[in-house]
Amino acid sequence: QVQLVESGGGLVQPGGSLKLSCAASGSIFKIGAMGWYRQAPGKQRELVAVINLGGSTNYADSVKGRFTISRDNAKNTEYLQMNSLKPEDTAVYICNADIVSRTDIFSGLLSYWGQGTQVTVSS
Repeated sequence: QVQLVESGGGLVQPGGSLKLSCAASGSIFKIGAMGWYRQAPGKQRELVAVINLGGSTNYADSVKGRFTISRDNAKNTEYLQMNSLKPEDTAVYICNADIVSRTDIFSGLLSYWGQGTQVTVSS
């Protein structure tokens, strides 16, 4: 089975920084695009950042200039560096990756999701 596990969340003060990690493991054949989403209580899940195999990135307008997404293909891991955090950044952050599983290669790329890690920005 393919599994994504996030880490690095926590409680920080406004203006602080956190770095989230998401490690993929299991029967992985290939990994395509990777990204981060977030969801606050009572709100819709929103795309925060995406990075593709070529290294191209895309960010939500609300985080541009503050967040940086990156990946380490050798480690099957993606990261989200979050700086200048604001209270409105408070949410559960969920990682996502498009993965071809070795057990189902002919299905091609399928989206896999982590369980989420809580980020709370508060004084």
